[in-house]
Amino acid sequence: MTDLAVRIAYRGDGFSGSQIQPGLRTVEGTLLSSLCRVLEMEPDDICLRMASRTDKGVNATGNVASFESDGADPVQLLKALNSIYGGVLCTAYAPVGDDFFPRHADMRTYEYVLRSDGMDLGLANECLSLFRGRRDFAGFCKAEGKDTVIDLVRADAEEHGETIVLTLQADHFLWNMVRRITATVIRVASGRMPMSKVEEAVSGGWSNFGIAPAEGLTLTEVRYDGLEFIPSTDPALRIRRANGLYEAALTDRFYRNL
Repeated sequence: MTDLAVRIAYRGDGFSGSQIQPGLRTVEGTLLSSLCRVLEMEPDDICLRMASRTDKGVNATGNVASFESDGADPVQLLKALNSIYGGVLCTAYAPVGDDFFPRHADMRTYEYVLRSDGMDLGLANECLSLFRGRRDFAGFCKAEGKDTVIDLVRADAEEHGETIVLTLQADHFLWNMVRRITATVIRVASGRMPMSKVEEAVSGGWSNFGIAPAEGLTLTEVRYDGLEFIPSTDPALRIRRANGLYEAALTDRFYRNL
Protein backbone atom coordinates (compact mmCIF):
# COMPACT_ATOMS: atom_id res chain seq x y z
CA MET A 1 0.00 0.00 0.00
CA THR A 2 1.05 3.61 -0.57
CA ASP A 3 -0.52 6.72 0.89
CA LEU A 4 2.11 9.46 0.86
CA ALA A 5 4.63 10.93 -1.56
CA VAL A 6 7.39 13.15 -0.18
CA ARG A 7 9.82 15.45 -1.97
CA ILE A 8 13.33 14.92 -0.63
CA ALA A 9 16.64 16.78 -0.84
CA TYR A 10 20.19 15.64 -0.08
CA ARG A 11 23.84 16.36 -0.81
CA GLY A 12 25.30 13.45 -2.71
CA ASP A 13 28.78 13.61 -1.20
CA GLY A 14 27.50 11.99 2.01
CA PHE A 15 26.03 8.91 0.33
CA SER A 16 27.07 5.94 -1.79
CA GLY A 17 24.21 6.68 -4.18
CA SER A 18 20.47 6.62 -3.56
CA GLN A 19 19.67 2.91 -3.89
CA ILE A 20 20.01 0.62 -0.88
CA GLN A 21 23.32 -1.28 -0.85
CA PRO A 22 24.27 -3.61 2.01
CA GLY A 23 26.91 -2.12 4.29
CA LEU A 24 26.87 1.31 2.60
CA ARG A 25 25.25 4.60 3.58
CA THR A 26 22.63 5.42 0.94
CA VAL A 27 19.74 7.85 0.63
CA GLU A 28 17.09 5.14 0.51
CA GLY A 29 18.61 3.27 3.44
CA THR A 30 18.83 6.42 5.56
CA LEU A 31 15.24 7.47 4.81
CA LEU A 32 13.93 3.96 5.45
CA SER A 33 15.71 3.83 8.82
CA SER A 34 14.18 7.18 9.80
CA LEU A 35 10.70 6.08 8.71
CA CYS A 36 10.96 2.84 10.70
CA ARG A 37 11.97 4.83 13.78
CA VAL A 38 9.25 7.49 13.50
CA LEU A 39 6.38 5.27 12.34
CA GLU A 40 7.40 2.26 14.45
CA MET A 41 6.83 0.01 11.44
CA GLU A 42 8.84 -2.76 9.82
CA PRO A 43 10.68 -1.97 6.55
CA ASP A 44 8.53 -4.32 4.44
CA ASP A 45 5.33 -2.68 5.72
CA ILE A 46 6.53 0.81 4.74
CA CYS A 47 6.96 -0.14 1.03
CA LEU A 48 9.43 2.66 0.31
CA ARG A 49 9.91 3.51 -3.38
CA MET A 50 12.08 6.17 -5.03
CA ALA A 51 11.33 8.17 -8.19
CA SER A 52 14.91 8.39 -9.48
CA ARG A 53 18.18 6.66 -8.74
CA THR A 54 21.16 8.95 -8.27
CA ASP A 55 24.80 7.90 -8.32
CA LYS A 56 27.34 8.48 -5.58
CA GLY A 57 28.06 12.22 -5.33
CA VAL A 58 24.93 13.36 -7.21
CA ASN A 59 22.74 15.86 -5.35
CA ALA A 60 18.96 16.22 -5.31
CA THR A 61 16.56 18.95 -4.31
CA GLY A 62 13.53 17.40 -5.99
CA ASN A 63 13.69 13.61 -5.81
CA VAL A 64 10.49 11.90 -4.67
CA ALA A 65 9.84 8.96 -2.35
CA SER A 66 6.53 7.23 -1.67
CA PHE A 67 5.61 4.95 1.23
CA GLU A 68 2.87 3.69 3.55
CA SER A 69 2.63 6.01 6.54
CA ASP A 70 -0.19 4.19 8.36
CA GLY A 71 -2.29 7.34 8.25
CA ALA A 72 0.21 9.53 10.11
CA ASP A 73 -0.27 13.32 10.05
CA PRO A 74 2.05 14.33 7.15
CA VAL A 75 2.90 17.73 8.67
CA GLN A 76 4.06 16.19 11.93
CA LEU A 77 5.69 13.28 10.11
CA LEU A 78 7.90 15.58 8.02
CA LYS A 79 8.87 17.52 11.15
CA ALA A 80 9.88 14.30 12.87
CA LEU A 81 11.85 13.06 9.88
CA ASN A 82 13.67 16.38 9.52
CA SER A 83 14.52 16.40 13.23
CA ILE A 84 16.31 13.09 12.75
CA TYR A 85 17.77 14.43 9.47
CA GLY A 86 20.59 12.00 8.68
CA GLY A 87 21.38 13.95 5.51
CA VAL A 88 17.93 13.61 3.90
CA LEU A 89 15.49 16.53 4.12
CA CYS A 90 11.75 16.14 3.48
CA THR A 91 10.56 19.41 1.95
CA ALA A 92 7.00 18.75 0.73
CA TYR A 93 4.31 16.06 0.66
CA ALA A 94 1.31 14.90 -1.36
CA PRO A 95 -1.36 12.32 -0.48
CA VAL A 96 -1.42 9.54 -3.10
CA GLY A 97 -3.20 6.25 -3.75
CA ASP A 98 -2.11 2.66 -4.24
CA ASP A 99 -1.86 3.25 -7.99
CA PHE A 100 0.94 5.83 -7.53
CA PHE A 101 4.40 4.69 -8.58
CA PRO A 102 7.06 7.39 -8.20
CA ARG A 103 9.12 6.13 -11.14
CA HIS A 104 6.19 6.89 -13.49
CA ALA A 105 6.92 10.63 -13.58
CA ASP A 106 5.81 12.96 -16.36
CA MET A 107 8.98 15.06 -16.32
CA ARG A 108 12.40 15.13 -14.69
CA THR A 109 14.80 18.06 -14.56
CA TYR A 110 18.56 17.99 -13.92
CA GLU A 111 21.00 20.86 -13.52
CA TYR A 112 24.74 20.66 -13.91
CA VAL A 113 26.89 23.50 -12.55
CA LEU A 114 30.33 24.02 -14.08
CA ARG A 115 32.93 26.77 -14.03
CA SER A 116 32.48 29.51 -16.60
CA ASP A 117 36.21 30.30 -16.76
CA GLY A 118 37.48 29.42 -20.23
CA MET A 119 34.02 28.40 -21.41
CA ASP A 120 32.12 29.92 -24.32
CA LEU A 121 28.42 30.17 -23.40
CA GLY A 122 27.38 30.46 -27.05
CA LEU A 123 29.21 27.27 -27.98
CA ALA A 124 27.73 25.51 -24.96
CA ASN A 125 24.19 26.34 -26.10
CA GLU A 126 24.95 25.46 -29.70
CA CYS A 127 26.26 22.08 -28.56
CA LEU A 128 23.22 21.46 -26.35
CA SER A 129 20.88 22.26 -29.24
CA LEU A 130 22.21 19.16 -31.02
CA PHE A 131 20.77 16.98 -28.24
CA ARG A 132 17.39 18.69 -28.03
CA GLY A 133 14.34 16.82 -29.31
CA ARG A 134 13.73 13.13 -29.88
CA ARG A 135 17.13 11.43 -30.25
CA ASP A 136 18.82 8.07 -29.86
CA PHE A 137 21.23 8.54 -26.93
CA ALA A 138 22.89 5.13 -27.23
CA GLY A 139 26.29 6.81 -27.57
CA PHE A 140 25.77 8.95 -24.46
CA CYS A 141 24.73 6.51 -21.74
CA LYS A 142 24.97 3.06 -20.22
CA ALA A 143 21.86 1.59 -21.76
CA GLU A 144 21.53 -1.57 -19.62
CA GLY A 145 19.21 -3.02 -22.26
CA LYS A 146 16.78 -0.08 -22.09
CA ASP A 147 15.30 1.86 -24.99
CA THR A 148 17.80 4.61 -25.77
CA VAL A 149 15.40 6.90 -27.70
CA ILE A 150 14.40 9.85 -25.50
CA ASP A 151 12.66 13.15 -26.16
CA LEU A 152 14.88 15.77 -24.53
CA VAL A 153 12.44 18.66 -24.29
CA ARG A 154 14.91 21.13 -22.78
CA ALA A 155 18.69 21.49 -23.03
CA ASP A 156 20.20 24.91 -22.48
CA ALA A 157 22.92 26.80 -20.60
CA GLU A 158 22.84 30.03 -18.60
CA GLU A 159 25.65 31.99 -16.99
CA HIS A 160 25.39 32.67 -13.25
CA GLY A 161 28.35 34.57 -11.88
CA GLU A 162 31.45 32.41 -12.14
CA THR A 163 29.40 29.38 -13.21
CA ILE A 164 27.44 28.07 -16.17
CA VAL A 165 24.32 26.07 -15.34
CA LEU A 166 23.17 23.43 -17.81
CA THR A 167 19.48 22.45 -17.56
CA LEU A 168 18.18 19.23 -19.13
CA GLN A 169 14.59 18.05 -19.02
CA ALA A 170 12.88 14.85 -20.20
CA ASP A 171 10.36 12.34 -18.91
CA HIS A 172 13.25 10.02 -18.05
CA PHE A 173 17.01 9.74 -18.41
CA LEU A 174 19.44 6.90 -18.96
CA TRP A 175 22.37 6.02 -16.69
CA ASN A 176 25.19 8.61 -16.99
CA MET A 177 23.32 10.38 -19.81
CA VAL A 178 23.43 13.90 -18.30
CA ARG A 179 27.05 13.58 -17.20
CA ARG A 180 28.15 12.33 -20.65
CA ILE A 181 26.31 15.16 -22.40
CA THR A 182 27.89 17.62 -19.96
CA ALA A 183 31.38 16.25 -20.64
CA THR A 184 30.73 16.77 -24.36
CA VAL A 185 29.60 20.36 -23.80
CA ILE A 186 32.71 21.08 -21.73
CA ARG A 187 34.99 19.84 -24.52
CA VAL A 188 33.23 21.95 -27.14
CA ALA A 189 32.71 25.11 -25.06
CA SER A 190 36.37 25.09 -23.94
CA GLY A 191 37.57 24.81 -27.54
CA ARG A 192 39.08 21.36 -27.12
CA MET A 193 36.78 19.62 -29.62
CA PRO A 194 35.01 20.76 -32.81
CA MET A 195 31.22 20.73 -33.04
CA SER A 196 31.45 18.34 -35.97
CA LYS A 197 32.50 15.52 -33.63
CA VAL A 198 29.29 15.95 -31.66
CA GLU A 199 27.19 16.07 -34.82
CA GLU A 200 28.69 12.75 -35.91
CA ALA A 201 28.03 11.15 -32.52
CA VAL A 202 24.43 12.41 -32.31
CA SER A 203 23.82 11.08 -35.82
CA GLY A 204 24.56 7.55 -34.67
CA GLY A 205 28.24 7.31 -33.98
CA TRP A 206 29.71 6.16 -30.69
CA SER A 207 30.99 8.89 -28.38
CA ASN A 208 33.92 8.66 -26.02
CA PHE A 209 33.93 12.21 -24.71
CA GLY A 210 34.16 11.28 -21.02
CA ILE A 211 31.86 11.60 -18.00
CA ALA A 212 31.60 14.82 -16.01
CA PRO A 213 32.11 14.51 -12.22
CA ALA A 214 29.04 13.55 -10.21
CA GLU A 215 29.41 16.43 -7.74
CA GLY A 216 28.22 19.08 -10.20
CA LEU A 217 24.92 17.31 -10.91
CA THR A 218 21.60 17.93 -9.13
CA LEU A 219 18.18 16.39 -9.70
CA THR A 220 16.03 19.49 -9.21
CA GLU A 221 12.51 18.27 -10.02
CA VAL A 222 10.41 15.17 -10.56
CA ARG A 223 6.97 16.25 -11.80
CA TYR A 224 3.66 14.40 -11.96
CA ASP A 225 0.81 15.99 -13.91
CA GLY A 226 -2.15 16.57 -11.61
CA LEU A 227 -0.20 15.99 -8.39
CA GLU A 228 0.48 19.07 -6.25
CA PHE A 229 3.02 18.89 -3.44
CA ILE A 230 2.34 20.83 -0.25
CA PRO A 231 5.48 22.55 1.09
CA SER A 232 6.55 21.66 4.61
CA THR A 233 5.90 24.37 7.22
CA ASP A 234 8.58 22.99 9.54
CA PRO A 235 10.44 26.02 11.05
CA ALA A 236 13.57 23.88 11.45
CA LEU A 237 13.66 23.42 7.68
CA ARG A 238 13.59 27.19 7.13
CA ILE A 239 16.33 27.66 9.71
CA ARG A 240 18.51 25.01 8.07
CA ARG A 241 18.05 26.74 4.70
CA ALA A 242 18.89 30.16 6.15
CA ASN A 243 21.99 28.79 7.88
CA GLY A 244 23.16 27.12 4.69
CA LEU A 245 22.75 30.31 2.67
CA TYR A 246 24.61 32.29 5.35
CA GLU A 247 27.53 29.83 5.35
CA ALA A 248 27.61 29.94 1.54
CA ALA A 249 27.71 33.75 1.65
CA LEU A 250 30.63 33.69 4.10
CA THR A 251 32.53 31.28 1.88
CA ASP A 252 31.80 33.42 -1.17
CA ARG A 253 33.09 36.58 0.55
CA PHE A 254 36.22 34.81 1.75
CA TYR A 255 37.27 33.65 -1.71
CA ARG A 256 36.35 36.96 -3.36
CA ASN A 257 38.64 38.75 -0.90
CA LEU A 258 41.66 36.52 -1.55
